[in-house]
Amino acid sequence: MAPEPFRIEVADDVLDNLRSRLARTRYTQPSDSTRWAAGTDPDYLRELISYWANGFDWRKAEAALNRYPHYRAEVAGRELHFVHLRGTRASNSPAPLPLVLTHGWPSSFVEMLALADRLTNPAEYVGDPADAYDVVIPSLPGFLYSAPPQDTFTHRGVAQIWHELMTETLGYQRFGAFGGDIGGKVTQWLGALFPEDVVGIHTIHPPIATDFAEQPATPEERALIDARSAYDLADGGYSEIMCTRPDTIAAALVDSPAGLLAWIVDKYRDWTDCGGDLETVWDKDAILTVVTLYWATGSIGSSFRQYYEYELNKRVTRITVPTAVTLSNEPSCTNFPRSLTERVCTDLRHWSTPGHGGHFMAHEAPDQVARELRSFFGDFNYQRSGTR
Repeated sequence: MAPEPFRIEVADDVLDNLRSRLARTRYTQPSDSTRWAAGTDPDYLRELISYWANGFDWRKAEAALNRYPHYRAEVAGRELHFVHLRGTRASNSPAPLPLVLTHGWPSSFVEMLALADRLTNPAEYVGDPADAYDVVIPSLPGFLYSAPPQDTFTHRGVAQIWHELMTETLGYQRFGAFGGDIGGKVTQWLGALFPEDVVGIHTIHPPIATDFAEQPATPEERALIDARSAYDLADGGYSEIMCTRPDTIAAALVDSPAGLLAWIVDKYRDWTDCGGDLETVWDKDAILTVVTLYWATGSIGSSFRQYYEYELNKRVTRITVPTAVTLSNEPSCTNFPRSLTERVCTDLRHWSTPGHGGHFMAHEAPDQVARELRSFFGDFNYQRSGTR
């Protein structure tokens, strides 16, 4: 079906029920005297819940979200939600290059909105309308207002859905792609599967070689792989349960807004480049906007599908399209050797280590990411428009 305009409208009774549950929250005692050492800090959680119940203005947040053009369409046999912004250029200018931006977990399209503003309306930020892009921000299958997968959730499968969205539903002939986390994997598959249609890919979590049969790993590559494994052991409790028993934890989180908030905030703080102070990057309103969307849609369980079915993912094939990396400032990316990505990407044109911006870089540092995207995709955009 053709895209149909969509508005986010959470019913009053859903909000009333939410506030009622928040008012009856039971709190746990900390397991460690060091704050955050054992997960979401109970004192901070109590502070957030109090604000969620008594101070947070969802209707204001909802109105802000609805200022963006939302759509739903049937794509690859399932209903898909996406935001679609047109680049602001002079009326006689050629159409700008389209970019599809893909979020990860536990995130949403909201993570990409500040970046989209800078890409679609650069005159407001950098002064040159010729730098404008069209931007499409889909919600991953099973996230918020996108229907869950009909069969299985794989990165390759999502890339195929995105390709249909961009080329058939929206009618773009060629486009670029950006993402991190799950969105980074989807972006990689877009480049691998559709080199005729994808002008280039840009990610904050680079492709990593896993097959060293023909060329053994260098000491630097092996050190990174070992360090990532060690980090996963320390941080992986959340993923182990979502990979093996997603319905068990989902039953708790879909019924308890306090539990849902704690589950998401734990990863926001751990993965954000915030020096331990989450609200330097994610203020309370931003956090609660995302968590309220998860609560209102009841989609936390379906967002776990990509964990439960993770083993169905195949290693991404060789990527020949132009590739760019802006390396996330996270422990899992520290000292990441470029050579690991060069084993996968035959045309790695841009490698940047800004040392700022973590797992949710588009939200954390939208100006930085916009500059990086313009630096990489600029030539493709100017070639499309015929200007420089």
